[in-house]
Amino acid sequence: MQRIPTLTSTAVSQRPVLLQTISLLPSLERQLAETYDVHRLPAAGPERDAFLAARGAEFDGLVTSAANGADAALIAALPKIRAISSFGVGLDKLDLDAAKKRGLPVGYTPDVLNDCVADLAFALMLAIGRRIPEGDRYVRAGRWVEKGAPPFPFGRQVSGAKLGIVGLGRIGRTIARRAAGFDMEVRYHSRRPVEGVAWQHEPKLLELARWADFLVVITAGGAETRHLVNAEVLDALGTKGYIVNVARGTVIDEAALVKALQEKRIGGAALDVFEREPQVPPELFALDNVVMVPHIASATVQTREAMGRRVLDNLAAGLAGKPMPSDATAG
Repeated sequence: MQRIPTLTSTAVSQRPVLLQTISLLPSLERQLAETYDVHRLPAAGPERDAFLAARGAEFDGLVTSAANGADAALIAALPKIRAISSFGVGLDKLDLDAAKKRGLPVGYTPDVLNDCVADLAFALMLAIGRRIPEGDRYVRAGRWVEKGAPPFPFGRQVSGAKLGIVGLGRIGRTIARRAAGFDMEVRYHSRRPVEGVAWQHEPKLLELARWADFLVVITAGGAETRHLVNAEVLDALGTKGYIVNVARGTVIDEAALVKALQEKRIGGAALDVFEREPQVPPELFALDNVVMVPHIASATVQTREAMGRRVLDNLAAGLAGKPMPSDATAG
């Protein structure tokens, strides 16, 4: 059996030793390497198991991402870590309970991406409402100058429309504020009313869907919200309504959504996320009433660099025994 080497005396330094679970932003990886002794976790399988068994006790901190997370088994295999720092805001793949039992702070990157995600939510609303990708294909295919071609169909005006928001956290509130510039009426659905906001709370998601022209999903993922938007909600949205998902793909029942789009029981959908990313239901490729992008809500140079800085700040604070700027286990 191949021997997995432990750190040698020449490799050991005063720098904290980190375990990195997945490739990260190149600039972030460079900065991590400048400050820490960084090691990559092997892919899942026997090699990873052997690596953790032989080396798990050597690490001071864990760096991961929202997409990769850290489950209870991984956390248990790292008995000496003092902090976890994650790139992203999603927490559904991070076992916070396991971390809390160990007293481990778990850093993540909220706030710095609020504007970017809200921007994309409106870009998707405009894209599906005004049929922008469809219009682009129409022009590129030469249909505009084609004799006898049917005129391009009308779209749906976004300004003045009714905006329903599913989830009113940091990003949801940013989206709601953006809506004022479009003269939209805003209502939201959450488990309980949010204090200090003027927008109307709708305790029943079905009623919000019936009311809304655009329904933006920006609630947390995970077991509690899995398929929160189901066939009944889509039917309540109806042919006048459009759904926009910038949250997690699991929040919408994807099979029900595909069927509703195929049968044109809703006006359309604009999706940044999917249930089984990067796999997308192939039935959607032939439909004009859906706009799709590859999970790019925070994918701008400015926002990703800011997220990288927050990862570093969280990690430095956690390893020093100080409060993290953004600790998912706090409160």
